[in-house]
Amino acid sequence: MTTRFDRTFHELERPFAWLDFDALDHNISTVHNACGEKNIRIATKSVRSVEILRYLQTNLPNVTGFMTFTAAETIFLLQQQFDDLLIGYPVMEEAAVRQLLHFVKAGKTVTFMVDKREHVKFLAKLGQELGVRVQVCIDINVSNDFKLLYFGTKRSSLHSLESLTPFLEYIKNQAFIEVVGAMGYEAQIAGVGNRPANTVKGKLIEVMQLQAKKQVTQFRRLAIAHIKAYFPSLHFVNGGGSGSMAYTAQQKEVTEITVGSAFYAPALFDQFTHLQLEKAAGFALSVTRNPEKNIVVCHGGGYTASGAINTDRLPVFYEPTFFSYLNLEGAGEVQTPVKVKRKKVNVGDTLYFRHAKAGELCERFQELHGIRGDKYVGAFLTYRGNGQCFL
Repeated sequence: MTTRFDRTFHELERPFAWLDFDALDHNISTVHNACGEKNIRIATKSVRSVEILRYLQTNLPNVTGFMTFTAAETIFLLQQQFDDLLIGYPVMEEAAVRQLLHFVKAGKTVTFMVDKREHVKFLAKLGQELGVRVQVCIDINVSNDFKLLYFGTKRSSLHSLESLTPFLEYIKNQAFIEVVGAMGYEAQIAGVGNRPANTVKGKLIEVMQLQAKKQVTQFRRLAIAHIKAYFPSLHFVNGGGSGSMAYTAQQKEVTEITVGSAFYAPALFDQFTHLQLEKAAGFALSVTRNPEKNIVVCHGGGYTASGAINTDRLPVFYEPTFFSYLNLEGAGEVQTPVKVKRKKVNVGDTLYFRHAKAGELCERFQELHGIRGDKYVGAFLTYRGNGQCFL
């Protein structure tokens, strides 16, 4: 299964990160088909490579721009000649925002996310000082509170029309603020797989997601209509994520869908029954020890993903039927013991892994080594390879 990797990458020093362009192209096509006629905004946090962002922009139809994750990253991408950047999270870094507003004065499009008066006041003050009307996107909270369980993410404070109204009234009086967009991200659908290891949990998630879709659809449409009553010329309404593309594409009020993880198809997205993605990115480790029968040790491997601590945050094996972690060690900081099943592995061999989350893989490596078919197609710099670290 990994024979072509061994042949193509045999001269590379381990560890290294790999990118399968055949799988990436398949995933690009899957994203395009799932999103239909909706515009697509690429989530940079899930890609973290300038060269791959450009590849996606070139090869994916309907790309309308990018969703960035910090002010500093946004500056970096503007310096790389990217444009139409929506910062997906509120930022309060004064020096960086000042620099961004200078890019705006020079003709670049940057939109800031807001859901509190403090965000608006901060941006309005800097906008007034620099003589710039600051474009903002209003982030509404479409999570579901099922009383016994909060289903979604704790992010925006705008969770009802009652909380939205005074906020809109406040923004309307800000001369240096221009509302150009609104976002309602259904994380409980887009980022929660319905096929976890626990089958009972999976059934519960499916039931909750079915109910969540009904509530999200209703509230987001009402909220967007309410926002348009104050600001009728919205440029965009953003929604969705890799796990909810097909659902979000059917939502009339949404004009664009944010997609990121689907391109690399990290391990957490194996838990989505409706996604037909291919394994596009991962890393390779060298086998350096064989302490006993059916146990080998890889050098490195402790690339655990962020989020609530669980075994699903560990990297997974590219060939999961042949390998497993030791329960008492897992993926280690400098070495990872592996139990081998029905396969012969020798010292000096290579094992291939996939990260649990997409862009976090690139925080560990300076390059993504590309393969297409059986051919090596070069090394592509990550943000780290560009000397950048944003969060």
